[in-house]
Amino acid sequence: MTDHESRPPGADPEADLAWCHEAVQGVSRTFALTIDALDEPMSTHICLGYLLCRVADTIEDANHIPPATQADLLHTYDAAIDPEVDTDIDAFRSAVDEWLPPREEQSDDWIVVDEAPRIAAAFGERPDDVQAAIIPPVRELVDGMAMFVERHADAGGLRIDDGEELEEYCYYAAGTVGTLITNLLTRGEIAADRRQQLYDTAVDFGLLLQLVNISKDVYDDYTEENNVYLPAEWLAEEGVDQESVVDPDNREGAATVVSRTVSHARSFLDDAERYLQAMPLRHGNTMAAWGVPFLLAVGTLRELRSRPEDALTDRGVKISRQEVGAVMTAMHGEGGDSLPELRELIAAQPYHTAVSNAD
Repeated sequence: MTDHESRPPGADPEADLAWCHEAVQGVSRTFALTIDALDEPMSTHICLGYLLCRVADTIEDANHIPPATQADLLHTYDAAIDPEVDTDIDAFRSAVDEWLPPREEQSDDWIVVDEAPRIAAAFGERPDDVQAAIIPPVRELVDGMAMFVERHADAGGLRIDDGEELEEYCYYAAGTVGTLITNLLTRGEIAADRRQQLYDTAVDFGLLLQLVNISKDVYDDYTEENNVYLPAEWLAEEGVDQESVVDPDNREGAATVVSRTVSHARSFLDDAERYLQAMPLRHGNTMAAWGVPFLLAVGTLRELRSRPEDALTDRGVKISRQEVGAVMTAMHGEGGDSLPELRELIAAQPYHTAVSNAD
């Protein structure tokens, strides 16, 4: 990330937009890959929609902010992006100011919060139909995060109670993003049955990706953000308390719950694949942009099934850079295996080794 610029937001729309594209590279490797794989104007639309969501996500995860204040900030942010309300983004920026780390110490996530007016200025330059596609799901995400912060205020971090609440959380955190993507893709003429299939499966695509993240990031979520997404009910069945989820003495029981979460994630694979196959390739949309994170999720689930206990340690669960590169090459290349074939290969073994074995 570059240093903060002194130019006021909105003074140079092209500079604001360029800053937003650069900012995504710092806050999410996965979404950066997606945005880089999209053509314009979809690349910009998804970039801005993602950053609007990321502001709220950073506030939700900020354990140095008291829960009541977190919720107030999220409500102020929601009002700031609601076109029917007079609150503007500067009101949110003023409210969050005292909670920002010093500029020289800000992570990429906090730089995005600090520069929320710049994101809003760039977003305000988009066509009306684009803004209308993005604002409702972003506001639903923000409202859902505020609700969860308020619900779990006494714990000082999120503590998911059961499988139903886990899915509810994933809906607000990521299912809404599936709707955002679909709103953008279905602008203009599109066959009614295709539109219906997209909306019927959009949330499943988001739930899949969010559940994969929850399954693989148990250790970091607890130690860095004081959040436990593995449901208390599932952990209790294995004799594990949420507050000791990463305790080595509870490794076996907690790993069983990681595996259960992985199985739940896998239940969304088929609908997520159907969603991708129904996607229209227009407005700058590409199959590679969404096929890559889908296939990386498949690979991550494969690794989690073989070593769920690693999600409970600082080792974590990741797929190799070699496999990421091979998947990207496959999705960006001409011809080759179809998405279902790639999914089957990656579910069985790391894709770069499958390719080497085939050669």
